[in-house]
Amino acid sequence: MRDTTGTIDKRLDATQEVMRNVYSSLGVLKEATDRVHEVGKSVSRLEDVLRAPKLRGIVGEYFLGDLLRQVVPNNYELQYRFQSGEAVDAIVRLTQRIVPIDAKFPLEDFQRLSAESDEETRKALRRKFVAVVRKHVDSVASKYILPDEGTFDFALMYIPAENVYYETIIKDSPDETSISGYALEHRVIPVSPNNLYAYLQSIVLGLKGLEIEKRAEEIMQHLGRLNQEYQRFYVEFDKLGTHIKNAQNKYEEASKRLSRFEGKLSLSADFDSLDTGTKELPGRNE
Repeated sequence: MRDTTGTIDKRLDATQEVMRNVYSSLGVLKEATDRVHEVGKSVSRLEDVLRAPKLRGIVGEYFLGDLLRQVVPNNYELQYRFQSGEAVDAIVRLTQRIVPIDAKFPLEDFQRLSAESDEETRKALRRKFVAVVRKHVDSVASKYILPDEGTFDFALMYIPAENVYYETIIKDSPDETSISGYALEHRVIPVSPNNLYAYLQSIVLGLKGLEIEKRAEEIMQHLGRLNQEYQRFYVEFDKLGTHIKNAQNKYEEASKRLSRFEGKLSLSADFDSLDTGTKELPGRNE
């Protein structure tokens, strides 16, 4: 009985220890649950705040600016203003021209369309959504595609969420209400954060290629200047060679004259010697 009682006491002690650990874990779990609940409330409040179109647009522009800052840090500008007074959300500079990027996609109509479950109502909301997006495409095309002010003949329409881009563009029906077809027809290219990143990477590669081309042009200009310097040096060198050749010819001519003159002097000296010898023999002349 004593052994059995001792064994039971030990098991009870172990059970009590396990229960204490369980209670402690439950307390930690409750704290974590409370924090998750608070985070949920914060997210809900943030969602309520972001329902305001203007504020949501500011957040979208912020994320767009952050993406541009990471990929093309020296070739972008936010809130670029045209001569008409219209300001586009961002531009990317590519040599002498710019790519305008609009970030004011109408999300409210899309959210109403996504939240609706009735099929007939969805069709009506879909038609309204398509009309709103088309109107926005017209606005982007008329306000920001301005080749006379240095833009390319197209603009980017930034859709700030992948799911919105998927539902709006990827799942878009290829009929007369197609948003993507209408946008491309008006030279407005819809982009999501992911494929905008791909577009920007292409632009970066293009900028690197243009930089290489610019460097190559500078090298060619430098080689052209070197060629001109070489031509001038060649002319001067050729003149110097001509002068040296003329001097050598003059030297040889003078040397020949000197030789002839020396010969004449020698002959004159010989005549003088003959004259002197005749005077020494006067009887001979007699």
